[in-house]
Amino acid sequence: MTSTFMKRAAVIAATATCAVATTAVAIPAGAAPLPTPTSFVVAQGGTGTAKAVAAVEAAGGTVVQEWPQIGVVIASATDDTFDDMARRAPGIVAAGPSRAMQAYVPASTIVPDGTVQGLGAGTSGGDDTKEPLFAEQWDMRQIGADKAHLKTDGNRAITVGVLDSGIEADHPDLAVNVDASQSVDCTDRGIPNQDPKAWQPTTSDHGTHVAGTIGAARNGVGMIGVAPNVKLASVKVVEDAGYIYPEYAICGFIWAAEKGMEVTNNSYYIDPYALWCKSNLDEKAAILAVERALKYSEKKDVVNVAAAGNSAWDLSKPILDTTSPNNTPEPTPRDTDQRCYDMPTEVGNTVTTSSVGPTAVKSFYSNWGRGVVDVTAPGGDSRVVADTPSKNGRVLSTVVGGGWGYKQGTSMASPHAAGVVALIRGTDTRLNAKQSIRTLEKESDTLACPSFYDANRDGVNDATCEGGASGSGYYGAGLIDALDAVTK
Repeated sequence: MTSTFMKRAAVIAATATCAVATTAVAIPAGAAPLPTPTSFVVAQGGTGTAKAVAAVEAAGGTVVQEWPQIGVVIASATDDTFDDMARRAPGIVAAGPSRAMQAYVPASTIVPDGTVQGLGAGTSGGDDTKEPLFAEQWDMRQIGADKAHLKTDGNRAITVGVLDSGIEADHPDLAVNVDASQSVDCTDRGIPNQDPKAWQPTTSDHGTHVAGTIGAARNGVGMIGVAPNVKLASVKVVEDAGYIYPEYAICGFIWAAEKGMEVTNNSYYIDPYALWCKSNLDEKAAILAVERALKYSEKKDVVNVAAAGNSAWDLSKPILDTTSPNNTPEPTPRDTDQRCYDMPTEVGNTVTTSSVGPTAVKSFYSNWGRGVVDVTAPGGDSRVVADTPSKNGRVLSTVVGGGWGYKQGTSMASPHAAGVVALIRGTDTRLNAKQSIRTLEKESDTLACPSFYDANRDGVNDATCEGGASGSGYYGAGLIDALDAVTK
């Protein structure tokens, strides 16, 4: 995603309760002023935020947000030497901006998944064919969700946090399942805001589409979700300009963990870098902060499902990244190695999900990588004809304005996996996060590597799949299977 947002942000790692400091601190003499206050990421060694707060204040900054649970603080400063000064403070292991600092002209928002506008009580299941748009839902049939629903529609005690651009709370297929008490906006420097106007969509229907795949209700209106009886929490981490900066995602992970959500879906990568590199001091702090947030989330028994990405990259190999940073007019191409990460999907403690189309073959855009991808799920493929009335190979789901539309992307694959995890956790509430993930992977259906992969039909192999009959390079443990996942 791209943005016109020009602030620079930083995170400071420490451990303390969420708090907002409002006291301004004078800028050190001789510091070069920035045009606007800018945020930074600073990581403190160990736990607690005391050293991080002290470092911020000593460097002339202001603490904006603290996450004591993981030792992370967001700071604002108007001094371009702030991060260098903070790094030298006692107990600080990393500090850096959460945005690229190059000046740039405003860019229009780019949404990689094309859209075509158009078209709960108890845990027992039902007949999906009674939903008016079910005939178009090849994706649900591909993973056996319709058969799983004859056993269960999910457990009302399960909440899936949708970390995205917001959910339209009054959509006829979603209204019964959206839980306002657990919903929040994180796009103001990572400060939680539960005002419904803040956590609902403003410039993008991406989150609404994702939410429908997870939990569109069984109501005889529109379509059906993978887990139509679970609760959905709108955790808005995409700002109006389209960016997801580190502090937004961290806020979302911590919020979901503190609220006791069982699952989160993360159909995005953290801006402004497609790949964040630990060897770069300006990027290291954000990586450490996101890692800590995900580890904390797992300790709080949350399963975090994430999209593998749409760059058609083998994430297990070195990559030439020509797209970063994406909030500048001229990205700087650079070679990356295995110390560079697609966040959050590659930093650990996530279920990385690649995408397949209607014929259960890797989608042309989907990232892959042996040892990186955990499972695969239907994300759609516009180059493949579906066995549906419309023949549309993309994924149908809810869109803003109370309608339904098609999108494709690993963004669409990931919520299928999140929905199946929700069914698993609702079917056997004794399972913890790690056990639920093992069930998801164990019950997935192996897909072998294709002998020849020619997505654009030019006679040239487009992507090498490692793993042979296991198909692990493209598909990880395989194609998720909702029916097997809930059948004991």
